[in-house]
Amino acid sequence: MLSHPDLLVGAETGDDAAVYRINDETALIVTVDFFPPITDDPYEYGAIAAANSLSDVYAMGGRPLIALNVVGFPASLDKDILGRTLQGGYAKAAEAECLIVGGHTVDDPEPKYGLSVIGVVEPGKQVSNAGAKAGDVLVLSKPIGTGIITTAGKQGVVDPDVMAGAVETMAALNKPGAVAMQRVGVNAATDITGFGLMGHLKSMVKGSGVAAEISLAAIPVLAGTRELLDQGVAPGGTHRNLSSVEDVATWDEGLSDQDRLLLCDAQTSGGLLMSVPEDRADALVAALRDEGAPCAAVVGRITDGPAGTIHAAK
Repeated sequence: MLSHPDLLVGAETGDDAAVYRINDETALIVTVDFFPPITDDPYEYGAIAAANSLSDVYAMGGRPLIALNVVGFPASLDKDILGRTLQGGYAKAAEAECLIVGGHTVDDPEPKYGLSVIGVVEPGKQVSNAGAKAGDVLVLSKPIGTGIITTAGKQGVVDPDVMAGAVETMAALNKPGAVAMQRVGVNAATDITGFGLMGHLKSMVKGSGVAAEISLAAIPVLAGTRELLDQGVAPGGTHRNLSSVEDVATWDEGLSDQDRLLLCDAQTSGGLLMSVPEDRADALVAALRDEGAPCAAVVGRITDGPAGTIHAAK
């Protein structure tokens, strides 16, 4: 792995952003993310993609500063669709007080959109996913289920109100989590995206050399998700996520196959999962609520069990 005295966070921790120290007061957070449409509305898609890209800065406890559009778009498709997508991204970046200052577009058979973002954080105050400590409490800032719901949307089998709830959650910035983390102080954090709750927790415990326990009953779930699971709706990525954690996960006997899929559901623009000392957990939950996070739920804890393992309870 690349090593440099000013590279405070690099690829070795599995974080979604790098952190580079400029001086004693300022470090840059650098990240990029993009993906194909997940809703039929271009404006919603642009807003969600931008929120997802900005989330990598927030997960490090930082503040987004400037961004570049990253676009793949078919030359044959109506340019109004591209315009609405960019408008959605611009509006979400403006909400984050982040300037979109340019970008790059290529002809691509499948539309794709996201941002390359530069943020700032004070050196030493950056938050990585590799600092969790035994005894910490795990706190989640958004409900899960977006992968299942958006897949149902693509299949045309989702209730409009259920889809609207998922869109609202995905478009919500993770700024409340970043502000709360800096106010209270946490040991580790990650945002929950394509690898699902279990997959991102796997990276956290592996990078930190600890184990974890989570409780399904404590995890907020978007309305309509369980009903869609009962109908057999789950994206391919969710099934792959389940396979990828089987080597580190133990499951309570009471957890059904659907429960396991839910815990591994591939999220888009999910919440922050934060590992906080137990004596600060109540303060973190209160700060998240004060800042308007979609939820503030204690969902498990970090243990000194076999490093890199997760036990999922009913």
